[in-house]
Amino acid sequence: MKKLLPILLGVIVVVGVFLLALPTIVHKAGLHPEYHGMKVNLPGKRALVITTSHAVLAEPGESEGPATGVWGSELTHPYYTFTDGAMAVDVASIKGGEIPIDPQSFFFVTKSPEDERYLNDPVAQAKVKNSIPIADVDISQYDIVFMAGGWGAAYDLAQSPVLAEKVAESYYGDRSAIIGGVCHGVLGLVNARDRDGNLLIAGRRMTGVSDKQIKELGIEMTPLHPETELRKAGALYESQGAFRDILATHVAVDDEKRFVTGQNQNSGLETAHRMMQVFAERE
Repeated sequence: MKKLLPILLGVIVVVGVFLLALPTIVHKAGLHPEYHGMKVNLPGKRALVITTSHAVLAEPGESEGPATGVWGSELTHPYYTFTDGAMAVDVASIKGGEIPIDPQSFFFVTKSPEDERYLNDPVAQAKVKNSIPIADVDISQYDIVFMAGGWGAAYDLAQSPVLAEKVAESYYGDRSAIIGGVCHGVLGLVNARDRDGNLLIAGRRMTGVSDKQIKELGIEMTPLHPETELRKAGALYESQGAFRDILATHVAVDDEKRFVTGQNQNSGLETAHRMMQVFAERE
């Protein structure tokens, strides 16, 4: 027993060191990459972050399953990019009220610095707890409209006719807003229509979470998948691959420079910054 004790202690130390290093290892592998590109400020401008209201990961029609919602970083990354860029930021959701946040997104391995900032930010937390119902949003007041993803978004963003109308209204509004989203959030774009009744995103370069990533994660029961739905809507889908697509990232800007979309949970920072850059370039 005395001989086993040092071995056991050694194993515990090795496991402990590995667990402490794991977030850094995963980050270096590609999860939540840092943004080192150009940053701009847009004082006096307004941004809206829209999220899901759906909180259960289950087969369509079923009501019991693991907790889900918006993926933390897909909310916190754009929120702090916009606020740090001197923008006023509001938060809305399909139903309004408290937004469900996928508990796995704040796990110590996947939690980003922006997530940690949110967990210590009572102002941001109050906005998430009291989000504006999408039906009550005056979309004409926003210069940037960003749709966050997460598994919950597969259940209610594309299914909301009100959101589709708001996207079209924002596109044609006097502010000519920059519209976009990340991961499953891009599903909020697929049913918006132009003034002739055609799908608004047809023929535009776009990205969203790949079918490959969804298959790799084994979560295929959700009702809609972004790559599939973007292609159905006529968008020119593009993405980057990796050994596992959860470690990939990509941002697409359409030729008209009105839509900016990000591939997955790694793409929120760059997507938000690119939206601000595109807006600034035309001012």
